[in-house]
Amino acid sequence: MDDEPQLVGYERTDVIGQGAYGIVYKGRKEDTNETVAIKRIPFADTTPEGGVPCNVIREISLLRELDHPNVVKLLDIIQAHPGGLYLVFEFVTHDLKTFMDQQQRSDDISERIGLPIATVRSFLRQIIAGVGCCHTYRILHRDLKPHNLLISGDGKQVKLADFGLARLSAIPNGPYTFEVVTLWYRAPELLLGANRYSTSVDVWSIGCIFAEMATGMPLFPGRSDIDQLFKIFQRRGTPTAEIWPAVVRLPHYNREFPQWRERAVTDVVPAHLLGGAAGVDLLQKLLQYDPDRRIACKTALQHAFFLQN
Repeated sequence: MDDEPQLVGYERTDVIGQGAYGIVYKGRKEDTNETVAIKRIPFADTTPEGGVPCNVIREISLLRELDHPNVVKLLDIIQAHPGGLYLVFEFVTHDLKTFMDQQQRSDDISERIGLPIATVRSFLRQIIAGVGCCHTYRILHRDLKPHNLLISGDGKQVKLADFGLARLSAIPNGPYTFEVVTLWYRAPELLLGANRYSTSVDVWSIGCIFAEMATGMPLFPGRSDIDQLFKIFQRRGTPTAEIWPAVVRLPHYNREFPQWRERAVTDVVPAHLLGGAAGVDLLQKLLQYDPDRRIACKTALQHAFFLQN
């Protein structure tokens, strides 16, 4: 960090992460001694003019609009020359992936366990509430996964982070790029090449995360786009025009796809790990094939699953 420019009012300590659009440092706000996360965006290296990439402008504008306890808070913006742009966020101790890994009693992947159902219920409610806030502003997150769901030090609060791929959802929907969302959590309409889509892509991702929290294992761990699609088909059944009328019009749909029979979600995730019938019903609604029939976040928050003790 010796070659980094000084940031007035802040001290950087450790590198804690690195992504497609920058490095994340742990730091300290000098006047309050508050621990913060500082995300460096080296925009001089990514645009010919040395300007701020449009992805970054998008992320900043989105975060400034969002003020919710389950969305990471943007505290400050610093532009440095040379060195790029620095975004200062509240510091949150863990991410969900790390948190789940820490609950394991063995390194054997076949022995992985899920979180207690009370924790799953609390985390899922907070995830849906944070994503629902985004959707209220017609903002799609588009890259929901355990790694960018942050967990507080006491293990009780969840906050959405990393809006690098998020964008405002215009009306009518799209067209957008479909090369978004980490593969395992990607909605089937994206895998089938849809370039017009809505908030329901995030809802599918939430369903995948719900199942993973309950079991400790990713629900659809594909190795490529087609393998990902077939993992979904094998576990949920190959979609038909009867259950998803628009599927036959998607660019990558093929009538010659292997035909796997429709399966109950409990064939893949046992009901007791989902807290019983209410959890099963909610997961089914989150993982509906037809995006128009997928449950909305606002509706999901009223589901019976969250009324149980």
